[in-house]
Amino acid sequence: MSFTNIKYIFLKELRSFFNSAVAYIVLVVFLVILGWFFTSNVFVMNVSSMRTVFDITPFLLLFFAPAITMRLISEEKKAGTLELLMTKPVREYEIVIGKFLAAWALYIIALIPTLAYYITVAILGSLDGGAVLGGYLGLILVGAVFVAVSVFGSSITENQVVAFIISFLIVFILFMLDKVVNYAPNMLASTLEFLSIDYHFSNISRGVVDSRDILYYFSTIGFTLFLGTLALQKRRW
Repeated sequence: MSFTNIKYIFLKELRSFFNSAVAYIVLVVFLVILGWFFTSNVFVMNVSSMRTVFDITPFLLLFFAPAITMRLISEEKKAGTLELLMTKPVREYEIVIGKFLAAWALYIIALIPTLAYYITVAILGSLDGGAVLGGYLGLILVGAVFVAVSVFGSSITENQVVAFIISFLIVFILFMLDKVVNYAPNMLASTLEFLSIDYHFSNISRGVVDSRDILYYFSTIGFTLFLGTLALQKRRW
């Protein structure tokens, strides 16, 4: 693995986000919607808690992750620049990992301003520091999974809209799996629950960091990035 190639692609993609209006529009929309829910909860309902931020962010990610990744690979396929990049000494997995890290970094940047919510709640009331730390860790890991899945969605098509739809459908299914457990046969219930992103996030967001939840996130990230790599390698075949 060439970390130099990954770093180059990572920096190139991160710069491209901020050299266009895409990053600014997505960040503003994300923070405005999240801020509206937070302020409504604190100042209208008079509830001093970070719970709203941790509950709403994964839902926003259903749209946010596909939106920031839909052009990462699909646009390069359509423009023919992907073939040009692959003629250089760059491996497919380096392209996928570099683009994934850039989109994940953009999401983490979007989370940084939400620390103002933490400061606000800390001033207005008491906070469980462990639960807040676990909540942010969970959001970072959930975001990584959603972004990895969306990068895979972008790798299998040349159309950005199709990439968005495919990515949204996959992350939506993974998000909703634990919501249909009550309607599933008993033999499938535990499997569906384990495969659900939200199930593992709910554990971490309470401040309970279990190795099984961490393993789930990293294995899901690795598997989807592997599928994205295979999708690019198929073009050589």
